[in-house]
Amino acid sequence: MSRLPECQTLLLELHNGVLHVTLNRPESRNAMSLQMVAELRALLASVREDQAVRALVIGGAGGHFCAGGDIKDMASARSQGADGFRQLNRAFGALLQEVQHAPQVVITVLQGAVLGGGLGLACVSDVALADHQAQFGLPETSLGVLPAQIAPFVVQRIGLTQARRLALTAARFDGTQARRIGLVHFVEHDAQALAERLDEVLAHVLCCAPGANATTKKLLLASAGQPSDALLDEAAQWFSEAVTGAEGVEGTLAFVQKRKPGWAP
Repeated sequence: MSRLPECQTLLLELHNGVLHVTLNRPESRNAMSLQMVAELRALLASVREDQAVRALVIGGAGGHFCAGGDIKDMASARSQGADGFRQLNRAFGALLQEVQHAPQVVITVLQGAVLGGGLGLACVSDVALADHQAQFGLPETSLGVLPAQIAPFVVQRIGLTQARRLALTAARFDGTQARRIGLVHFVEHDAQALAERLDEVLAHVLCCAPGANATTKKLLLASAGQPSDALLDEAAQWFSEAVTGAEGVEGTLAFVQKRKPGWAP
């Protein structure tokens, strides 16, 4: 059995071959800080070769899944200039690639805010369960920046047509709509129903051989084509240019000041 890393932003519970991972920054609706990204990547690396860990269940504390990237990290990256933003952005893309290719079955339990990077994390899960009132969205363009690392995984999950609509309008939508467009697989109306559905899905997963599942997942992903390192590297550069440009500065400042940016009616 793998030795799990010490984590400050995650709660970990291993039970009967299932590792429950709770994003634990409830004061920020579990916004994805650089530390959380690093801890998730370390966790994935620690269990990668461990067939005793057969499923990863990712949820969030405090009634929310993940509200996206941490604005505080954006502020500290600003002092490092464009390269700081590029590295910050690309680290999250690396996390999405590593979740996508984890040999375990990855299940997300989606409640409350599922925004930006949180939506990206949902898109790389094998099975996604959602509360009907969960709020999904790609708000990046409304902040003057890009869903740079997320977009290729969203396109792969729901197709180009729906991804264009969601990314270019920053529209919010609920769990029922998320199921309709193929982003999630199951939608439930309360916490008990979500827990029961999770138990049902895990029972099916545990009927499957872990090695066969891992290789089948590799085959399915190869069949679908993958967001490439080169594309995500280029996207991180575009993100850096956007966030240091006039729109990115105005959009993030407006968010912090809780006002509309200059381009909004």
